[in-house]
Amino acid sequence: MDIAGYRHIPQALFEFITFLVQVLPLRSVPTFIELVIGAMLTETGFVTQAYLALPMKRNWSSYYKWIEKGKWSWVAVGVQMARLLIRMFPQPLWHLIIDDTLILRTSKKAPGSKIHREHSRKPNRPDFVRGQCWVSLAAVVENGLQAAAIPILSRLMRNEGNGSKLTAAKTLIRVITPVFENFTVRLLLDSWYMRGTLLRAALKAGFQVIGQVRKDTALFRVPELRAKRGRPRKYGTKYTPDDIAMLPAISVQLFIYGKLQWVRYRSVIAKARFLDGRPVRAVWVSFEDEKRGVTQERLILATDINLEPYEVIEVYAKRWNIESMFHQAKNRWGWNETWQQSRQAVHRWLHILGIGYALPQLLAIKGGDKVTKLANTTPWREKDPVTAGRVRSGLVRIISHFPIRDWWSRKSRKFGPPKEPEAATSMRKLQKAA
Repeated sequence: MDIAGYRHIPQALFEFITFLVQVLPLRSVPTFIELVIGAMLTETGFVTQAYLALPMKRNWSSYYKWIEKGKWSWVAVGVQMARLLIRMFPQPLWHLIIDDTLILRTSKKAPGSKIHREHSRKPNRPDFVRGQCWVSLAAVVENGLQAAAIPILSRLMRNEGNGSKLTAAKTLIRVITPVFENFTVRLLLDSWYMRGTLLRAALKAGFQVIGQVRKDTALFRVPELRAKRGRPRKYGTKYTPDDIAMLPAISVQLFIYGKLQWVRYRSVIAKARFLDGRPVRAVWVSFEDEKRGVTQERLILATDINLEPYEVIEVYAKRWNIESMFHQAKNRWGWNETWQQSRQAVHRWLHILGIGYALPQLLAIKGGDKVTKLANTTPWREKDPVTAGRVRSGLVRIISHFPIRDWWSRKSRKFGPPKEPEAATSMRKLQKAA
């Protein structure tokens, strides 16, 4: 075995982890690092699989008790992930996404387990299923044409009480607002979350909102100013379907959803009743297929009226990144197996799995020669794009052989590989123990 194989690991990975552990108690850091890297290397979300992915230094029960009863905050870790994104990918404008996903369960004893409406309409699946509903906040990170949603915070809906997904979304906004207070933030929402209570909370936090709404949303013209006594009119005449059909349709080619597409849109600045008369940019969008057919028209609203209509379409298309994030996190990084007995423990473990997914994804987006070499584990895929899965495959070949706990320096409070003589000594001790 090449004891110096850790030289091929990008230094950025060690910097990411060193920054994340700053919000943890000092005694919790080694355990956190081992579990995060174990979760990063496995495809299932069981704590046992993360434990077996590395030569751990403690008994399995120590890690279980730390997840269940350790004195650390999963909220602080999620907020630190947002700070990491700002530090490693500095930019004045950020796109945040809020959406929810279902993790199916068969047991009634699972935290937050209850019957939910299945909106995905997948074949061979009933309309109502038992599962856990997670409301997640993610940030879009881009590098050229590469873009990905990075999970920051997720909140499990309770199976009893009056809490709603809108309340959970407002809580996530309130927690994350101080991190992005010095940046321009656009919040991307799907049609279910485009409600007045949530949008007012986002606007109060200083966020601009872009999202799809129902086509019959009440929109009104901006009233003309008249020199008459009394209070000025709040709304003009209402836009009817005939009025919308009379708006000029513009056709443009945009690079959205991963490819160039022809888009037709109509746009107008109007006042939305559900936002108490706030002016919004309304864009009616339809797509042209290869046979020049036109899809069903959809309505997108943006609270920033200074955006051009095509910009609204391009920005809203970034929301789709969270669907890809949910798919990969649930099926390739183990969110589907996040079984824990308490609500606190399942929150903690899901966020550890989220970091295990985010770190390879950040390396893939950040790029560089080391990342490219690390991801080239198979010669027939050398020309393929570098993905988080390929980065993980490279890390499995190298990092799974080392006692990661020894790489944490309590004195300097930095995480990184030891010098080569120290690594050789550590590996000999590990081989004797085996």
